[in-house]
Amino acid sequence: MKVAVTEQGLVIPKELLEGVKEVEIKKENDKISIIPVVKDDPILRLGMHPVRCGISDGSVSHNKYIYGSVA
Repeated sequence: MKVAVTEQGLVIPKELLEGVKEVEIKKENDKISIIPVVKDDPILRLGMHPVRCGISDGSVSHNKYIYGSVA
């Protein structure tokens, strides 16, 4: 997709920004990157509310409990 650069700058079509509320714009050499800012990364919430199940080695032996083997 090509767009014209005007006196005010550049207009990015809204359909390319679906669901995006904020972006970070970076310029490195001749490359300009537009990166969506993710404020709530679900990976960072893992383990915030652990379930107590009486297993003391769940994080060490997780394969044993998930797959039924140590492999």
